[in-house]
Amino acid sequence: MQWSPGNRGDIDDARGRSGGFGVAHLGIGGFLILLVLSWASGTNLFSLLGTGTGAPAQSVGTSGRAASSPAEERLVDEVGAVTKDAQDMWAEKLGSRYQRTKVTLFRDAIQSGCGSAQSATGPFYCPQDGVVYLDLGFFNELAQKLGAPGDFAQAYVITHELGHHVQNLLGLNEGASGDRRTGANSASVALELQADCFAGVWGHEASQPGRAAAGKVQLDPGDMEEGLRAAAAIGDDRLQKMATGRVMPDRFTHGSSAQRVAWFKRGMETGDPRSCGTSAATTR
Repeated sequence: MQWSPGNRGDIDDARGRSGGFGVAHLGIGGFLILLVLSWASGTNLFSLLGTGTGAPAQSVGTSGRAASSPAEERLVDEVGAVTKDAQDMWAEKLGSRYQRTKVTLFRDAIQSGCGSAQSATGPFYCPQDGVVYLDLGFFNELAQKLGAPGDFAQAYVITHELGHHVQNLLGLNEGASGDRRTGANSASVALELQADCFAGVWGHEASQPGRAAAGKVQLDPGDMEEGLRAAAAIGDDRLQKMATGRVMPDRFTHGSSAQRVAWFKRGMETGDPRSCGTSAATTR
């Protein structure tokens, strides 16, 4: 994936203002299980340990940027480039209905408009404040523990969360709030799959030739496969099987690997938000 650094206008860098929590005693295996289950369920299971991990630790007491490696700073630039590019696309497609948001980067824990959140929850969008929250450490887990490396895999995660922002702006999530169903057939799972499709719509846009010369994000050969691999890696059935050894469709929150791949691929192939199951996301 080709992109130009320096586009950080859509990023709120809170890495130096984030708190931490201690989980070293869990061991990597125990941490991974809790991480996967917390992310899959949307529930912070670290709070059940009774070890003081249920709430963010005190702020580290710094107001500036936290110490960071060159590799992490390059990752920040990538997040900024993808976020700007995706939001530029949605502004073109939706016109005045689209309102730009921020991706807030944090470490370990943060206070969002939806309450306290920790890295174990994974990347998330908060409709109350309209902001995407991301701990860059998730990308390490995505690559090393879940088997989905690559910059386009990371871009898929970012644009999926921005897809939730689009849903919020268009009121597409209002109907889901009254649906009491849970599991694979719930409205909340349908929203997640639609956000996958919206991520694919951006992927289609980024695959068009000549974008790199214009300073925009440009996909390389093989990037689509990276995105599909990421979608498959974080399907509910795969995460549940990794963590517990069995699949529980009644506890699905994001859809199966096959569903996530299919909806992401639909957006990638069509480039049309209307193919994502809504007539509200029409181009102007």
